[in-house]
Amino acid sequence: MYRNILSNFWKDVFFNELWIMNLDQIKQPFLHRFPGDFSGNPRQRQTPKILFSTTEIAHFDTSELIIFNEKLSEEIGLGTIENEADKDFLNAKILPENVKTYATAYAGHQFGNWAGQLGDGRAIFAGEIENSEGEKTEIQWKGAGATPYSRHADGRAVLRSSVREYLMSEAMHHLGIPTTRALSLSYSGEQVVRDLLYDGNATYEKGAVMTRTAPSFLRFGHFEWISAQNEHTTLQQLTDFTLENYFPEVDRNHPHQYAEFFRIVAEKTADMLVEWFRVGFVHGVMNTDNMSILGLTIDYGPFSFLDEYDLNFTPNTTDLPGRRYAFGNQAKIAQWNLWQLANALFPLIKNESTLEKILNDFNTNFWIKHDEMMARKFGFDRVLPSDGEFFTEAQQFMQDLEIDYTLFFKQLETYTPNVAYKSHFKEVFYSRVTEDHDKKLKDFLNTYRSRLAENTISTTDSLEMMRRTNPKFILRNYLLFECINELNEGKKELLTKLLIALENPYEEIYPEFSLKRPSFYDGQAGCSTLSCSS
Repeated sequence: MYRNILSNFWKDVFFNELWIMNLDQIKQPFLHRFPGDFSGNPRQRQTPKILFSTTEIAHFDTSELIIFNEKLSEEIGLGTIENEADKDFLNAKILPENVKTYATAYAGHQFGNWAGQLGDGRAIFAGEIENSEGEKTEIQWKGAGATPYSRHADGRAVLRSSVREYLMSEAMHHLGIPTTRALSLSYSGEQVVRDLLYDGNATYEKGAVMTRTAPSFLRFGHFEWISAQNEHTTLQQLTDFTLENYFPEVDRNHPHQYAEFFRIVAEKTADMLVEWFRVGFVHGVMNTDNMSILGLTIDYGPFSFLDEYDLNFTPNTTDLPGRRYAFGNQAKIAQWNLWQLANALFPLIKNESTLEKILNDFNTNFWIKHDEMMARKFGFDRVLPSDGEFFTEAQQFMQDLEIDYTLFFKQLETYTPNVAYKSHFKEVFYSRVTEDHDKKLKDFLNTYRSRLAENTISTTDSLEMMRRTNPKFILRNYLLFECINELNEGKKELLTKLLIALENPYEEIYPEFSLKRPSFYDGQAGCSTLSCSS
């Protein structure tokens, strides 16, 4: 009795005096809804027929906070940092008693092949928090230690990959693209061994831990995992949970609710892919386990924005030479991934023709939305029947002339027939400008001006549409490379500037960021191309 009184006393002190953030509001509904392993055993192993395993964080004793996204923390209901104990939570050092950590099990197709059990190998969940508007957000650490699903790895993350994910996920958010979000980034205080290029030259790197958020981290792979084991009751429970929490637009009493769910997932996925094409984003590793059921950009690894326009560009050295996940293939791969999700959901939908129609509609709808997006990039008020050919020729023109995708549209906004076109566009080329280049550019601009004349809106409205559609700042890999190098030296000047720039991507806050990739970085490992370890 005496011991219990003391325990409750210190629990009150714990929350009231130490933990100021709303950490006591974090809950784990996932643990109460689905079959799981509550043993806490960290041994890496197969865990059939379950969706999670409880697991401990690494408890980094010498971790140090680098960045905290206070605005996001306030928005999700977590609140602001008030003391060191709050930092301890973000740094994966010490946790309040109510935070029961776990990792989820999922499967997936990797590079087109069934990989079987995968799961959260570097991610550990804290749980879910709800803000004052009733919006729920999941919180997890990435790099906080090994889980049963780490697949012979250490569950750690290096500073290099963590900085990339933190900054790029926030860049995508401010560009208006559905994505997971970054809450905090910390040095873990550990040295981590990594082989950057998988060439046998492993080295020590600074370790890091990142806290990230999303309405849900559910992936196509979660549904594949359970369905592949014929656990149809659990599959239905998981789908019902998903509908209940994340798809209020689906009528739960409708006899075809699961087919409608799949249709909306396909629609959200198409919308996301169109946005990727709008800004020239290449994910690099679109395995089914890296596909969000909510149509969010998730799992930032060997990603890149385009510098020079190239439909065949892949930033992932692991994807060579096949280029399965190249920029121009991303919509096709998304459809292929949706086929795998359709197979997983078939025990619930049980209608092959319905699934086939949704998948065929995905392709049709994607290209309709793609062309509408391209029209906005060029300042066209509508898509004309001839525009499909125009967009194709424009893409070929940009690829043949090795034109910087972002800078080209930036210059196109300010181009008029009264402007000397050679000097106006001279800094958008990555190759030497020849007479042939010059002629093709002139011909294209003439064709473009002729098409622009068919608008029914004013020039002012057309330009405003372009400004809203075409970013002036993208987070290029070479900038990330420089930022990582500075942080490795304990410097934060570039990080501070990048955070400001990525919050204002449709403005030119720092003109030095609106330049094409310096030739010095051509072929630089960790800059132009990366491995899955990056």
